[in-house]
Order: sequence, then structure tokens, then C-alpha cells
Amino acid sequence: MSKYNKYKKNPTILEQFRSFYFQNNPKDLEQAIKYFAVFGGMSWSVDMEKPLPEIIISKVLNNYRYIHADITQLTESDKHSHSLLSGIATGDRRTHSALKRGRISRNDGEYAMEKMFDRGMLEAEYSLENPPNEEERVDEKLNFTKPFMRFWFSFVSPYFKSIKDGDYKEAKESFANREQEFSELVFMKLAQEVMKNSFKDDPITEIGSYWDRNTEIDILAKTKSGKVVAGICKYSNSKAKKSELTKLKEQCALAEMTPDICVVISKSGFTNELKSLKGADVKLLALKNFKSLVEDLSERDLMECEGKRY
Repeated sequence: MSKYNKYKKNPTILEQFRSFYFQNNPKDLEQAIKYFAVFGGMSWSVDMEKPLPEIIISKVLNNYRYIHADITQLTESDKHSHSLLSGIATGDRRTHSALKRGRISRNDGEYAMEKMFDRGMLEAEYSLENPPNEEERVDEKLNFTKPFMRFWFSFVSPYFKSIKDGDYKEAKESFANREQEFSELVFMKLAQEVMKNSFKDDPITEIGSYWDRNTEIDILAKTKSGKVVAGICKYSNSKAKKSELTKLKEQCALAEMTPDICVVISKSGFTNELKSLKGADVKLLALKNFKSLVEDLSERDLMECEGKRY
């Protein structure tokens, strides 16, 4: 499907999450997702008893120089690569907007992208379906292979000057303002894995996201029998309402598709009004359903730390 597929296969988000869960034994799934969004993929031991901002200071910001040196070995200190990675981390992950945010040309960006794919830092993701308008070109999205790298280029790299001087104010404020929104992507990626586990009778054969110039659908899937499943994720401290289902149907209408089954995935549960709509064509998945991702954990799930242990 892509020129990028020739590169080595990286551990999946599920493999990384299972390893993180086994290694750090979080107190609940909500904490696991929140801490994994920051430290995922590095195989570092994380003290789950401490508040996340405190660990970020002690483990990451206080070790800025050492971690920065490790990361620049991957990027070869290439300024275009750093600009591209920051553009992806702070935007909607589409190639065009990442280049625009990073203020780099298409040529320089393509070259940097090739290098980052080659080094296993990035992967390309494609819209599961083509947009209804055949002439419309849809950019691929660019994903960090490790959640921690996305965290680094979102909240550390952009503030390197003050962090180097021991001033963490900007980095801390930026994370505090965007923490909820930042964890949404990891929640959505794990929700896709939860959905796979939730369709036992008619297994999901294809799953991903959909986007075009007019709309986005968090999760789009096809089952063995040919049913189309569309999902919306709500990563918030309030219950999902009926309006989430309405929004999902509107997104599908803009993409000119009619799903057979709609799924609402919510971190904080559902209102009674939404629960009353549950049925064959409306499924609701809560945080407790994420437990299926971490069943039967063992030493075999633990991924070895490849670099230094911070």
C-alpha cells in the first residue's frame, strides 16, 4: 500500500501497553492509559504511586541532556527531522499540516520522513476508506511508534532552551493545559483493540480511522460478514450523552456511508438516555472493557529496554 511499508515492523501499541501494564502494575485502567501516553514504549519502570507531573520532572526534565543526546542519535541532530517531529506531535498528524507547522518544504519533509521511517520512529497511517469525491487527495497521517516520543516532541523539545537552563515553567504549563487532549490518541488506538475483542460472533477483519477534508471518524471497521462498524471515542471526565451518537451519525453522513453498527467508547460511562438506545445496532464500550487488553499477562509480555533506563 505504501513505499513506507518496506521498513522494519515496530511493536504494536497493544504490545507496548501490555508490557507497560505488566512492568508497572497500575492501580486502574484510567491511570494506566494516562501514564502510558507519556512513558509508553520505553520500558522504563514508573512509580505509579507518584503524580504524573512529578514523575515527568524527576524522570524526564531533570534528565533532559541525557535523553536529548539519546534521541539525537536517532535524528542525527537533523533540524528538519526535529521540526517535522514537533509538527506531527502538536498537530492533527496529517503530512501537509505537519510540514506547515514545522515550516519545512515538501522536499525536506519527505527526506526527513524517510529517515524517521527507516529508524523506526514513525509509521504512516491511511484512511480506511477513500473519500466519496474521487478527485480529493487525502494525506496520510504520521504516527510515532512510541508514545513517549510523541510526548517528548509535544512538551519537551519545543521548550528545550528553558528546560536546559533548569526552568520547567513553560513545559509544565503546556502539559497541564493539554494533558487531557494529549491522552485522547492513545485512548482511541487502544479502543480499536478493545473493539476487536468485542465482536466475537462476527469478527472484525479490518479496522482503522477515516478522514477526508470534511469529516473524521475515530474508528471505522468491517466485520467478516461485511458489516460496517463506526465508533466514536469520548475521553473525558463526563459521561457520554446521546449527542455523541448523533455526532457519529453526522460524521458518517458527511462521508456518505451508513454504518450497520455504531459504537460509543467512553472513559467515564454513559447517561441513562444513551444506555436506553443500546441494541443490535448501537454498542457501548466503557473503561471496564479495556480490561480485555491486559488479561493473561506474563513475563513474555515484558519488552526489554533497548536504551538507558531513566
